Order: sequence, then structure tokens, then C-alpha cells
Amino acid sequence: MTVGRLTGMARRERPRQPMQEIAEGLVSVAAGLDGDCKGARYPRRQITILEKEAWQAALAEISAPPVPWTVRRANLLVEGVVLPRARGGLIRIGAVDLEVTAQTYPCARMEQACNGLLTALARNWRGGVTCRVVTGGRLRLGDPVEVLVRPPEVWPRLPG
Repeated sequence: MTVGRLTGMARRERPRQPMQEIAEGLVSVAAGLDGDCKGARYPRRQITILEKEAWQAALAEISAPPVPWTVRRANLLVEGVVLPRARGGLIRIGAVDLEVTAQTYPCARMEQACNGLLTALARNWRGGVTCRVVTGGRLRLGDPVEVLVRPPEVWPRLPG
């Protein structure tokens, strides 16, 4: 089993606000990442996770200059592990267990950040995954990341 690591963490207090990077954070079943506006309002989309390698591949595909990962507006950035590409996948980061509920589809803000980024992220689950919290706890940068359950992959057909 491949073990990756947590390399980034960010939250926003209100929708459309810039993401604030943090070094550690509390995650709960009731509210997701403490201080983030989405966790309590969207129980099946409490936490979003992005693979560093997927982000870099999307940027390379469109020959983009370096763009901070927080532009993607994900809560967690992981590296060295391939996330499940289907609902029901189970990811453990430190002591926190997260269930994959869906693919994270990029929004129009990606295109505003960099021309072509929306399309590059829409392919092959590069936009990351949305999760619900199964077991809460404290996360810290550097925590190990492992996939506990990997259902068969699902590759949705996107329009266009």
C-alpha cells in the first residue's frame, strides 16, 4: 500500500473569499474542516482533496505558469498517493477518515485563473474528490495519507 503525505491545507470563512493556508486544523463529522464555510452546510461535500501530481499535470498540459494550488479552492493537497476515483473510497489522513462522495468538478473560476485550466482539470479526476467526514480528528501538514478502500474506478463522460 502506497502512503502519501498531506502537503497543504486551506479554508475559507465565507464563499468566494480567498483560501487561507493553515498548518493544522481540526476536522469534525458535524462541520468538516474547522473554520471552513462548506463543511456544516454540505454534509456530503465537507472536505475537498486535490492530488499535487494531478494539479501539476493539468498546469503542464496547458503550459501554464506556476499557479498556487489554492486557486483550485480545495481544502487538502496530498502527494505521493492516487486518490480513489469512485464513490465509497475511504481515505485516511493522520487519524481522520474521509469517504469519497464524488468527483470535484472544476468551476468557471478556474478559467478566470488560467485559460484552459477548467478543461485540463475536468479530465481524469484531476479536479480532486469531495468527501464526507467519517472519523474526525486533528490534521497537520506532513500527516500520512493512505487509501483504505479503493472501489472500481468510475470515469464519467463529460459534455463536450
